Amino acid sequence: MEVDSSPLTAFPSTIDEASRWKQLEHIRHTPGPYTDPDAISPEAMAQFDNMKVLVIGAGGLGCEILKNLALSKFQDIHVIDMDTIDISNLNRQFLFRQSDVGKFKAEVAANFVMRRVRGVKITAHNCKIQDKDDDFYKQFQMVVCGLDSIEARRWINAKLVALAEEGDGPDSIKPMIDGGTEGFKGQARVIVPGITSCFECQLDMHAPRAAIPLCTLAAIPRQPEHCIEWAHIIAWDEEKPFPQLDKDDPEHITWLYQRALERASEFNIPGVTYSLTQGVVKNIIPAIASTNAIIAAACCNEAFKLATSAAPALGMEDNYMMYSGNDSIYTYTYSHERKDDCPVCNSGSRPLEVDQDMLLGDLVESFAVRPEAQLKKPSLRVQGKTLYMQSPASLEQQTRPNLDKTLRDLAIEEGQALVVTDPAFALEFNYFFKFKAA
Repeated sequence: MEVDSSPLTAFPSTIDEASRWKQLEHIRHTPGPYTDPDAISPEAMAQFDNMKVLVIGAGGLGCEILKNLALSKFQDIHVIDMDTIDISNLNRQFLFRQSDVGKFKAEVAANFVMRRVRGVKITAHNCKIQDKDDDFYKQFQMVVCGLDSIEARRWINAKLVALAEEGDGPDSIKPMIDGGTEGFKGQARVIVPGITSCFECQLDMHAPRAAIPLCTLAAIPRQPEHCIEWAHIIAWDEEKPFPQLDKDDPEHITWLYQRALERASEFNIPGVTYSLTQGVVKNIIPAIASTNAIIAAACCNEAFKLATSAAPALGMEDNYMMYSGNDSIYTYTYSHERKDDCPVCNSGSRPLEVDQDMLLGDLVESFAVRPEAQLKKPSLRVQGKTLYMQSPASLEQQTRPNLDKTLRDLAIEEGQALVVTDPAFALEFNYFFKFKAA
């Protein structure tokens, strides 16, 4: 059968709108044993109809989430995604067609769903989440994330926690429903800023990617990934084709791909492709459509329960649902507790157990692989002294000699407070030094 890949300009109006919403309206108007008594009041019904939801990400998870929210009768949805559609997306991101390649994901996905589901309004934002100010995020009642980036999750988590802390009253609290998939595994969680554990509390569950030894990259690459990492870490640093690497810029990824291809040809290593280059550089984990559908359904279930109070949502007691489909279908729900030393939702300091004779440069590099930190460009300071600053360039040059000094040389004392910052996060990470016994 030949599949039509042309743009969908209209859909046949054969759907009975009353029938489409029949079961949904039955759930909303018929209280169950766990339904909030106020959920069926006229005020609650009107509140749901006026609810504004933000979806972050219009990829594999985002497409499913947009479709599910629209079919759950959410009528005012915004979606934000900076990416454009690639040919490799079409096998699982079902809102896109071949003719859409090169267009913005958010825009195409929004238009597709609006043409298919009457009454829903979806506003697309083709930009980074960091480009939006506080007023933008304050307009929403909840946020649903379908992201493949830990950094983006951490940023939006910190933003929503900050809004809750700075705001006045319950309207400043924006629940964040976060979904994620990795092959046949996935999870869905509900984060209520200031009440439940936040994403940063759970960061150590996302172990940083294992580093490939530099000697392997520089001398004996054996896999296409080694050639890509060589281009990413070594070639880029030596040649500096652009002032700063932007992993979302196709021109930058193309440069890395071409250099990796040359490296692979030199060592007769097949398998280097543009999509693999993009995946390695951005640490993209291959997605499976069925897993995306299951996790998106779980996320939208929680959104509907939060919006209508038709049933208890994941919250204080059970706020994290994990799914595994490797050998069978298995789910488990449990409570992930807040951490007293979380840098986002608590102000506690963490002990930093190190050797007093450790070089500052080694300490700086360690923050990239610490499960509770995972920082790419950390800057360090103690009271009254800046140890190392990544930027601006003048301060980096001024503090660079400290990298070759030990903590002892820098007169760091036991129990001294250390503040670590990273340009990717608008918050400080607080530690105190705890020296290992000699």
